[in-house]
Order: sequence, then C-alpha cells, then structure tokens
Amino acid sequence: MAAANLHPAAGLQPSPALLLHRLVPWMYTLVLVLLVAALARPQWGVQGLPAPTSGVDIILAVDLSESMAAMDFRQGDRIINRLEAVKGVVADFVARRGGDRIGMVVFGSRAYTQMPLTHDHAALTGGLEHLGIGAAGRATAIGDAVGISLKRLQDARGRSRVIVLLTDGASNSGALEPLEAAEIARQMGVKIHTIGVGSSGRAPFLIDDPIFGPRTVYRPADLDEATLQAVADRTGGRFFRANDLEGLQEISRTIDAMEKTEDTIDRFARHNELYIYLLLPAFGLLGLWVVLKNTRFLAIP
Repeated sequence: MAAANLHPAAGLQPSPALLLHRLVPWMYTLVLVLLVAALARPQWGVQGLPAPTSGVDIILAVDLSESMAAMDFRQGDRIINRLEAVKGVVADFVARRGGDRIGMVVFGSRAYTQMPLTHDHAALTGGLEHLGIGAAGRATAIGDAVGISLKRLQDARGRSRVIVLLTDGASNSGALEPLEAAEIARQMGVKIHTIGVGSSGRAPFLIDDPIFGPRTVYRPADLDEATLQAVADRTGGRFFRANDLEGLQEISRTIDAMEKTEDTIDRFARHNELYIYLLLPAFGLLGLWVVLKNTRFLAIP
C-alpha cells in the first residue's frame, strides 16, 4: 500500500524563474568562453589570389630650376607654369603604375633624392605636391640628376630599370656631364627617357617688379634638345618634346605603355572576421547576467 505524499508542493512543475535561476551561473561561464574565443580572432576564407605586377623600378627626375616658372601651359581656362603641368602629369603617371617601385629625384643647381624607390605611391605624390621652383637652386644640373638617379637604381632588382627625366633647359651646372652619366646608365642597363618641357622660342614669365608691380616678361628658351636626344639614344630610351599640356599627357601615356613587363605574384587575401559573432552574444549575455544578478536573483547576505 503506497503512502500518501503529504508535501504541499508535491507534483508541481518547476517555475520558469527557478529554471532561469539554475542557468545564471552557466550564463557567466558561457560569457567567459565566448570572450576567450573572440580574443583568438577566428577567421574564415584565407586564399591566395594571383595579382599582376609589372615589376619595373622607375626614377622620376624632375627639374626645379627657375626656368620651370615659365607660364606657357594652359589647363582649361587657366594659365599654369611648367612645374604645375609636370606635377599633374607625373601624379597621373604614378597612379597608373600600381605594381612598380617608383622614386623621385629633383634637381636645379644640385640634385638630391626626394623619395627613394617605394611602393607607397601616396607618399610619393604627397611629396610631389610640395615641390617648389628654385628649391634645388636656380641652374640645371642634368648630369648630376642622372647620376643620383643611377645610385637609387644601383641595387634595384626590378625586371626593368628606367629613368624618366623631365627638364626645360640645358645642363649648366653640376659635376657630371649628361653624356658621361648616360654612358654609366648604358653600362648598368638602365634606360633613360628624356622629356623636353615647354614651348619653343620666347617664354612668358610672371615677375613682381618692385616699381611696376606684377608683370609679364618674355625670355628665350634654352632647351638643349640635342643633348637630351643623345642621352636617350645612348641608353635605348626615347626623347620627347612637350609643347603643351595635352602633349605632355600623351607622352606620359606613351612611356606608361612602353615600360610594362607583366608578371604575376601571389597575394593573400583574408575574408570574414568571425570574432564579432562571438563578441556580440558575449556582451549581450553579460548584460543580461548583470541585470538578473542585481534584480530578480539578487543575493542578500
């Protein structure tokens, strides 16, 4: 004969609150597990992707001599000087050379490295914007500019090594003659493309006269085409003449098309960071645990 169960709660189902109370300690443990897993930064979708690169090392040698102030280039309705025109075209050229290392040498009476060979094209174009006429002196040291450029390329290991020289004058300064520098470049296997910048004949310059104020004067151009042609020929490069902005832009595109040696390399791309899917539930559970421990399941000593 079965004895009757006289307990008043016999047969009652546990309330949801009681079940939740039993889960609260496990909730805190789950928060810790999720946080530890999130700190491990789980990721999914790592794969190697072939990416094209031309593998050319290029030094841009830019003339900053005072003659680059000639106002003989038109950009839309604006008249700009030669250096402004060169800056814009060089920036566009750099933007098209994604797989190359590019450096920059500037020159006037002396030559120096503005930017060594780099894949950081944003830094190079940023430095380009700050170039000023006369920053390297008033004269034109073409030979020294080529010499410094060759030093930057001496240890380069690109599939091709190229100097693009932009100038509007004749070499009248420096320790190294342009043709001597060109011969060194030929022996090193470095190609030099030369670009003569500016219109022929007399060029307009804006000057600030202390008596008459700002006015335009005309001075004869002294571009030494014969030397620039000889430098290019000796190294297997080409000489170009840019009389206007459109011509300078076309020359830039021509050199860009000429100096590409396509290759492929493997670049690894990471996709789908998964830690966020662990972190958000962890914060949600932690917030719920804090609320429950301080309200419904508050422990009183």
